[in-house]
Amino acid sequence: MREYFHNIYMTLKTILIGMRITLKYCFARTITVQYPDVAPTLQPRYRGFHFFEIEKCIACDQCAKACPVDCIYIEKTGPRKVDKATNIAVGGAMTRYAVDYAKCMFCGLCCDPCPTDCIHMGNIHDLSGFTRDSMVVEFTELATEGLQTPQPLWMQKDRLPEWAENTRQQWIDRAVPVRDEMEKAMVDTTPPKKKK
Repeated sequence: MREYFHNIYMTLKTILIGMRITLKYCFARTITVQYPDVAPTLQPRYRGFHFFEIEKCIACDQCAKACPVDCIYIEKTGPRKVDKATNIAVGGAMTRYAVDYAKCMFCGLCCDPCPTDCIHMGNIHDLSGFTRDSMVVEFTELATEGLQTPQPLWMQKDRLPEWAENTRQQWIDRAVPVRDEMEKAMVDTTPPKKKK
Protein backbone atom coordinates (compact mmCIF):
# COMPACT_ATOMS: atom_id res chain seq x y z
CA MET A 1 0.00 0.00 0.00
CA ARG A 2 2.85 2.33 0.85
CA GLU A 3 4.46 1.75 -2.60
CA TYR A 4 1.15 2.60 -4.32
CA PHE A 5 0.94 6.03 -2.66
CA HIS A 6 4.65 6.61 -3.25
CA ASN A 7 4.11 6.03 -6.98
CA ILE A 8 1.21 8.51 -7.01
CA TYR A 9 3.36 11.07 -5.17
CA MET A 10 6.30 10.63 -7.60
CA THR A 11 3.96 10.94 -10.60
CA LEU A 12 2.49 14.21 -9.34
CA LYS A 13 5.93 15.54 -8.38
CA THR A 14 7.44 14.88 -11.84
CA ILE A 15 4.40 16.40 -13.58
CA LEU A 16 4.71 19.55 -11.44
CA ILE A 17 8.43 19.84 -12.17
CA GLY A 18 7.76 19.58 -15.91
CA MET A 19 4.90 22.08 -15.76
CA ARG A 20 7.01 24.55 -13.78
CA ILE A 21 9.67 24.52 -16.52
CA THR A 22 7.02 24.80 -19.25
CA LEU A 23 5.27 27.74 -17.57
CA LYS A 24 8.60 29.49 -17.01
CA TYR A 25 9.25 29.55 -20.76
CA CYS A 26 5.60 30.07 -21.70
CA PHE A 27 5.52 33.59 -20.26
CA ALA A 28 9.12 34.52 -21.09
CA ARG A 29 9.73 37.39 -23.48
CA THR A 30 10.48 36.17 -27.02
CA ILE A 31 13.47 37.52 -28.86
CA THR A 32 13.49 37.76 -32.64
CA VAL A 33 16.89 38.02 -34.31
CA GLN A 34 16.70 40.13 -37.46
CA TYR A 35 18.67 37.69 -39.59
CA PRO A 36 20.49 38.27 -41.99
CA ASP A 37 21.07 41.85 -40.80
CA VAL A 38 22.08 40.53 -37.37
CA ALA A 39 24.30 37.49 -36.93
CA PRO A 40 22.62 34.37 -35.54
CA THR A 41 23.82 33.21 -32.15
CA LEU A 42 25.77 29.98 -32.55
CA GLN A 43 26.69 27.80 -29.61
CA PRO A 44 30.39 26.95 -29.04
CA ARG A 45 29.87 23.30 -30.04
CA TYR A 46 27.76 24.14 -33.10
CA ARG A 47 28.21 21.68 -35.98
CA GLY A 48 27.81 23.52 -39.26
CA PHE A 49 29.04 22.87 -42.78
CA HIS A 50 32.56 21.47 -42.85
CA PHE A 51 35.88 23.29 -42.89
CA PHE A 52 38.45 21.17 -44.77
CA GLU A 53 42.25 21.55 -44.86
CA ILE A 54 43.15 19.72 -48.07
CA GLU A 55 46.87 20.31 -47.58
CA LYS A 56 46.84 18.04 -44.50
CA CYS A 57 44.59 15.30 -45.91
CA ILE A 58 46.24 11.93 -46.60
CA ALA A 59 43.06 10.53 -48.18
CA CYS A 60 42.99 7.61 -45.74
CA ASP A 61 39.19 7.28 -46.10
CA GLN A 62 38.69 7.14 -42.31
CA CYS A 63 36.14 9.95 -42.44
CA ALA A 64 34.23 8.24 -45.25
CA LYS A 65 34.25 4.93 -43.35
CA ALA A 66 32.97 6.60 -40.17
CA CYS A 67 30.15 8.39 -42.00
CA PRO A 68 26.86 6.58 -41.22
CA VAL A 69 25.14 7.85 -44.41
CA ASP A 70 28.05 7.49 -46.89
CA CYS A 71 28.05 11.13 -47.98
CA ILE A 72 31.83 11.64 -48.27
CA TYR A 73 33.55 10.89 -51.57
CA ILE A 74 37.36 10.70 -51.81
CA GLU A 75 39.53 10.04 -54.85
CA LYS A 76 43.33 10.21 -55.16
CA THR A 77 46.00 9.23 -57.68
CA GLY A 78 48.29 7.51 -55.18
CA PRO A 79 49.13 7.09 -51.50
CA ARG A 80 49.71 10.23 -49.46
CA LYS A 81 51.60 10.70 -46.20
CA VAL A 82 52.33 13.60 -43.88
CA ASP A 83 55.75 15.24 -43.95
CA LYS A 84 56.51 15.55 -40.23
CA ALA A 85 58.69 18.65 -40.71
CA THR A 86 55.97 20.73 -42.40
CA ASN A 87 52.79 18.89 -41.30
CA ILE A 88 51.75 18.90 -44.96
CA ALA A 89 50.64 15.79 -46.87
CA VAL A 90 52.74 14.73 -49.87
CA GLY A 91 52.42 11.97 -52.44
CA GLY A 92 49.52 11.29 -54.78
CA ALA A 93 47.18 14.05 -55.88
CA MET A 94 43.77 14.62 -54.32
CA THR A 95 41.45 14.48 -57.32
CA ARG A 96 38.21 14.64 -55.35
CA TYR A 97 37.04 15.33 -51.83
CA ALA A 98 33.30 15.97 -51.74
CA VAL A 99 30.51 15.96 -49.19
CA ASP A 100 26.88 15.47 -50.19
CA TYR A 101 24.98 17.78 -47.84
CA ALA A 102 21.65 16.43 -49.04
CA LYS A 103 22.57 13.28 -47.09
CA CYS A 104 24.81 14.68 -44.32
CA MET A 105 23.24 14.72 -40.88
CA PHE A 106 25.97 16.86 -39.24
CA CYS A 107 26.78 14.25 -36.63
CA GLY A 108 30.50 15.11 -36.56
CA LEU A 109 31.58 11.46 -36.70
CA CYS A 110 33.85 12.21 -39.68
CA CYS A 111 36.03 14.58 -37.63
CA ASP A 112 37.00 12.24 -34.80
CA PRO A 113 38.82 9.43 -36.69
CA CYS A 114 40.87 11.80 -38.90
CA PRO A 115 44.56 11.11 -38.10
CA THR A 116 45.74 14.47 -39.49
CA ASP A 117 42.90 16.56 -38.05
CA CYS A 118 42.09 18.06 -41.47
CA ILE A 119 38.29 18.04 -41.36
CA HIS A 120 36.32 20.08 -38.83
CA MET A 121 32.74 21.06 -38.27
CA GLY A 122 32.44 24.70 -39.30
CA ASN A 123 30.25 27.64 -38.38
CA ILE A 124 28.21 27.92 -41.58
CA HIS A 125 24.54 27.54 -40.74
CA ASP A 126 23.00 28.31 -44.12
CA LEU A 127 23.90 26.58 -47.38
CA SER A 128 20.87 26.26 -49.57
CA GLY A 129 20.77 25.10 -53.16
CA PHE A 130 18.34 24.99 -56.05
CA THR A 131 19.08 21.39 -57.10
CA ARG A 132 20.25 18.21 -55.45
CA ASP A 133 23.50 18.40 -57.41
CA SER A 134 24.23 21.80 -55.88
CA MET A 135 24.15 20.20 -52.43
CA VAL A 136 27.35 18.26 -53.24
CA VAL A 137 30.26 20.47 -52.21
CA GLU A 138 33.50 19.71 -54.06
CA PHE A 139 36.23 20.74 -51.62
CA THR A 140 38.95 20.19 -54.26
CA GLU A 141 37.28 22.84 -56.44
CA LEU A 142 37.06 25.16 -53.43
CA ALA A 143 40.79 24.62 -52.83
CA THR A 144 41.58 25.81 -56.37
CA GLU A 145 39.72 29.02 -55.46
CA GLY A 146 41.71 29.31 -52.22
CA LEU A 147 38.80 28.42 -49.92
CA GLN A 148 38.53 25.80 -47.18
CA THR A 149 34.80 26.05 -46.62
CA PRO A 150 31.82 26.64 -48.94
CA GLN A 151 30.22 30.05 -49.13
CA PRO A 152 26.43 30.37 -49.03
CA LEU A 153 24.84 31.86 -52.15
CA TRP A 154 23.71 35.00 -50.35
CA MET A 155 27.22 35.54 -48.96
CA GLN A 156 28.61 35.87 -52.49
CA LYS A 157 26.83 39.20 -52.97
CA ASP A 158 28.70 42.50 -53.13
CA ARG A 159 26.82 44.24 -50.31
CA LEU A 160 26.68 42.23 -47.08
CA PRO A 161 25.87 42.98 -43.46
CA GLU A 162 29.00 43.81 -41.47
CA TRP A 163 28.98 40.53 -39.53
CA ALA A 164 28.77 38.50 -42.76
CA GLU A 165 31.58 40.46 -44.38
CA ASN A 166 33.75 39.86 -41.29
CA THR A 167 32.97 36.13 -41.36
CA ARG A 168 33.78 35.87 -45.06
CA GLN A 169 37.05 37.74 -44.53
CA GLN A 170 37.97 35.37 -41.66
CA TRP A 171 37.44 32.37 -43.98
CA ILE A 172 39.66 33.96 -46.64
CA ASP A 173 42.37 35.03 -44.15
CA ARG A 174 42.49 31.53 -42.65
CA ALA A 175 43.27 30.00 -46.06
CA VAL A 176 45.77 32.61 -47.34
CA PRO A 177 48.90 31.25 -45.55
CA VAL A 178 48.38 27.75 -46.97
CA ARG A 179 47.03 28.63 -50.41
CA ASP A 180 50.17 27.34 -52.20
CA GLU A 181 50.05 24.10 -50.22
CA MET A 182 46.37 23.67 -51.10
CA GLU A 183 47.23 23.84 -54.81
CA LYS A 184 50.12 21.37 -54.34
CA ALA A 185 47.73 18.86 -52.73
CA MET A 186 46.04 18.46 -56.09
CA VAL A 187 49.34 17.71 -57.88
CA ASP A 188 51.02 14.30 -57.70
CA THR A 189 54.33 14.77 -55.84
CA THR A 190 55.25 11.09 -55.69
CA PRO A 191 58.89 10.64 -56.72
CA PRO A 192 59.26 8.50 -59.85
CA LYS A 193 60.21 4.87 -59.25
CA LYS A 194 63.73 3.85 -60.16
CA LYS A 195 64.06 1.28 -62.92
CA LYS A 196 65.81 -1.94 -62.00
